[in-house]
Amino acid sequence: MKKILLCTALAAPLLLSGCVISVGDDDGRNYNSSWEQREYNNRKHISKLELDAHYEDVTRSMGVADFNELLRQDGHTYRVLYYRTQRAADDGITTKDECTPLVFEDNRLIGWGEEALRKL
Repeated sequence: MKKILLCTALAAPLLLSGCVISVGDDDGRNYNSSWEQREYNNRKHISKLELDAHYEDVTRSMGVADFNELLRQDGHTYRVLYYRTQRAADDGITTKDECTPLVFEDNRLIGWGEEALRKL
C-alpha cells in the first residue's frame, strides 16, 4: 500500500503538468474592454499632442497607427496617421470613420481631426 501511495505521489506532478485551468468566462468582456481601453488611451494621448511635434515623438507615444497614408504635394511630404478613437459598428473591424487622423507636414504635426485632413 505504501508503494502504491508513493508511486501515485511521484507520478501526480508528471500527470498534471499538462493541465490548464481557465479562470473567467468567454462572454467577450475582455475583448470589448481591450478596444475600449485602446480607444480611451488614443484619445488621451491625442489630447496631449502639441502642434509642431515631430513624427517620431508622436509615434513613440501613440504606437502603431491603424492606417497610414503618405503623399507628396507642392514640394512637401504629408503623412496622415489614423488612430482608432470611437466605435461606429460592433463588427470587430476598424475603419477610418472610427479613427482620428493626425496630419504631418515634413515630419511635423500640423493638426488632427477631420478639419486638418480637409485642409490638405
